[in-house]
Amino acid sequence: MEVFFETFNDYLKVEKGLSSNTLDAYSRDLRKYEYYLKSLGINDPKKVVRKNITDFLFYLRKDISPVSIARYLSTLKSFHKFLLREKITSIDPSDLIETPKLEQKIPVYLTLIEVSKVLKVSNLKRPQGIRDRAIIELMYATGLRVSELVMIKLFDINLEIGFIKCKGKGSKERIVPLGKAAIHFVDKYINQARNKLLGKKVSAYVFIAQGGRRLSRQSVWKMIKKIVRFAGIKKKVSPHTLRHSFATHLLEGGADLRSVQEMLGHASITTTQIYTHVNETRLRNIHKEFHPRARND
Repeated sequence: MEVFFETFNDYLKVEKGLSSNTLDAYSRDLRKYEYYLKSLGINDPKKVVRKNITDFLFYLRKDISPVSIARYLSTLKSFHKFLLREKITSIDPSDLIETPKLEQKIPVYLTLIEVSKVLKVSNLKRPQGIRDRAIIELMYATGLRVSELVMIKLFDINLEIGFIKCKGKGSKERIVPLGKAAIHFVDKYINQARNKLLGKKVSAYVFIAQGGRRLSRQSVWKMIKKIVRFAGIKKKVSPHTLRHSFATHLLEGGADLRSVQEMLGHASITTTQIYTHVNETRLRNIHKEFHPRARND
């Protein structure tokens, strides 16, 4: 199976242009699949039948969530479709297996008051504090994924015009506008703090750690978690929460769904539509709390 996985990985990387993080996720799923098939004595994809796949998914149910099982199935469907397309196999054993219907969860987002609290935490007397404030302002202003943020280079930002260029999933490039607050703090970071963090090193990346290393996704996650805790917010917040907040507040302010989709870099507008549910839920809660005929008391 090893050679087929490698061929599939090359296809995903070259033809589909998937990111290294997505490729790693595919690889992890397929390694577990390979291990399971080997336990059945199957080393040739031509010998895989539908029952092998459904049994594998049932086997996974003991340890992982329905969301993860759906992801595994998506990986296996992509793999077997690829084998069929390349005429390595004559049938696709995953073809008739339906993806489980998942409950659509409303994403966690920060209110305007909570965003304000988070923005006030960073110590602007320290280079790291200026950098952290610039990161949060930028993520909230643009809805960037943390994986996109850490890869931004100096030539990707135009503070005069107020735009940032980034590469999203599938290496798709998009342009996102910046607001005045984000422009101000990113400019402050680049001109007042970045060189102090660089020391004698040189880096093309905008956001760096002490000593000039590119800031990692894990570092940004830890920083945001720490700042949220200091802000006294009890919600479970991650860098993606800022992305959710960006989209939610745009729609609440009257932005159209198609524009929000473009700024988020969603391939399908159905992915963006989850934020309309956020707004609807908020309005229902407001109605329930304040309308005299909506309360039980």
